[in-house]
Amino acid sequence: MSAPSITPRSAVANSVWPRLEPLLPQVAKPIQYVGGELGAVVKDWDTAAVRWALMYPDAYEVGLPNQGVQILYEVLNEQPDVLAERTYAVWPDLERLMRAHQVPQFTIDAHRPVRDFDVFGVSFATELGYTNLLTAIDLAGIPLLAADRGDADPVVVAGGHAAFNPEPIAAFVDAAVLGDGEEAVLEITTIVREWKAEGSPGGRDELLLRLARTESVYVPRFYDVDYLPDGRIQRVVPNRPDVPFRVHKRTTMDLDAWPYPKKPLVPLAETVHERYAVEIFRGCTRGCRFCQAGMITRPVRERSITTVGQMVREGLEFSGFHEVGLLSLSSADHSEIGDMCSGLAQQYEGTNVSLSLPSTRVDAFNIDLAQELARNGRRTGLTFAPEGGSERIRKVINKMVSKEDLIRTVVTAYTNGWRQVKLYFMCGLPTETDEDVLEIAEMAHEVIRAGRAATGSRDIRCTVSIGGFVPKPHTPFQWAAMAPPDVIDNRLRLLKQAVNADRSLGRAIGFRYHDGEPSLIEGLLSRGDRRVSAVIRRVWENGGRFDGWSEHFSYQRWVEAAAEVLPDFGVDLDWYTTRERDELEVLPWDHLDSGLDKDWLWQDWQDALGEYEQDDCRWTPCFDCGVCPAMDTEIQIGPTGRKLLPLTPVNGLRVPSGAQQ
Repeated sequence: MSAPSITPRSAVANSVWPRLEPLLPQVAKPIQYVGGELGAVVKDWDTAAVRWALMYPDAYEVGLPNQGVQILYEVLNEQPDVLAERTYAVWPDLERLMRAHQVPQFTIDAHRPVRDFDVFGVSFATELGYTNLLTAIDLAGIPLLAADRGDADPVVVAGGHAAFNPEPIAAFVDAAVLGDGEEAVLEITTIVREWKAEGSPGGRDELLLRLARTESVYVPRFYDVDYLPDGRIQRVVPNRPDVPFRVHKRTTMDLDAWPYPKKPLVPLAETVHERYAVEIFRGCTRGCRFCQAGMITRPVRERSITTVGQMVREGLEFSGFHEVGLLSLSSADHSEIGDMCSGLAQQYEGTNVSLSLPSTRVDAFNIDLAQELARNGRRTGLTFAPEGGSERIRKVINKMVSKEDLIRTVVTAYTNGWRQVKLYFMCGLPTETDEDVLEIAEMAHEVIRAGRAATGSRDIRCTVSIGGFVPKPHTPFQWAAMAPPDVIDNRLRLLKQAVNADRSLGRAIGFRYHDGEPSLIEGLLSRGDRRVSAVIRRVWENGGRFDGWSEHFSYQRWVEAAAEVLPDFGVDLDWYTTRERDELEVLPWDHLDSGLDKDWLWQDWQDALGEYEQDDCRWTPCFDCGVCPAMDTEIQIGPTGRKLLPLTPVNGLRVPSGAQQ
């Protein structure tokens, strides 16, 4: 690729806006590159000791609402001598123009070149953003390979859930942070500030070494990987004596001390979520065996009802949003969710503010919750996730939901005024058969029948959404084989036929699915090792961009790249995806500590194969997963016993005056 020619990092970063602005009339959605949103921050370059460029590697409409990036953006900019700006992936139409006119990757806050920053932090929620990372690095004028970078180049740091196995992008990133970022970015900032103040002794290598010594920042260059003749990993070991053998995740324990975002970004262009989002707790102990997020974010840490109330009040007053999203992996599990929803619903009754729980557990939704979510007459979408079609497969994945639970829950929703619900399932789960998947159709039919019977109306709909199962690191399914795409696609074809077999019911059921091909590539990237970086680079060189978007994803491009690159290492695409691992195999992420004990994960994998369900350790005795002692943490839950009252009229609206009793 031909990268823009950029001079070394300057003392003052000049805006690229004069060169960028003439290009914008030639591209789709130019507003996404303009910046200046409510909540955006532009600070003086000269007064900043440390400068961060933060990226969510997707388009503006997906990246701007990302909660993680917004939190870090605000945390960093609150520091008086720190500057943080945002950058997102540019669409291919602008990329072509930027290359032609020598415009580098830029931030949208002040349109400064990304290469002029000290740290380039990239947050990955999904591995399918890896090719966008390469585009951004190359457009910025930063050497693609970390080994080729010098003192004038930013330190490229990966974060987010995908960073729990950064090995497939180890060639392209300088460091990775596992776990929560609030405290981690401040620690990195302190290290960079001190290193610069000392005159940058030892250059880039010394800075990376200081980061590695924290034992919570992973620097791939300081680790060597040895392989066995059959392609498996023999060991991953430090290549110098002063870096740790294992890198540990960061865990922010007191969420009330980090009430972010206080000033949410309000987009100028349409985005996938336009709401004020509050993370009401972090972590999950439900133990769904497929769920990486639930495993790696343990232990459970609840935000108090009083802090949630204060955040909602201040966030709505600042942003003007009309929807409040109460976010977590399982929001209805918050120990004070009933009081929280009733308090918020009461405070905003009579206004145009609505509440939403983006994903609600089937067995946690009840009539009281339904009434509070619909109190002001606006009913946001309801999504329930049984995940598996049959009771047998739900035991395998530890999703403790019965068909009766689901029917009772959706009837509650329908009788409280909802006319459509969304049901989410997965296809390709371990031990899954065609019959397990076909039971999804039976369940959907029963949902429509029950809804019609309960309401006396035929105006009842549900949408069945199917995602492909991808085994993830640090889960009990990290050893599992993936189902080949043709198996997935055949089951989805049979399921669609079964849904439509009864035309009266089938007309009321929407059917959305992702075929097996993108899932297989995500599986390659999620469980890959350093050798996969060559595949990513080849795909990117062949035009790979925005692989999370179906209209841009090319399965053939990935298959061809894997066939060209991987045989040199004695492995292939199937070796990474459809092969089951054994207990003693060294996994690419074994030196990265999520707190979970590998022996416990293996035993839970065996329990899955035996269709044995595990209880939620939040309410039952400890199952010794390893997190609490390993991380020196503990489960933190309420209740506080407090309410969200009193109410105070402000500008004609009833809103809370504070977050105390």
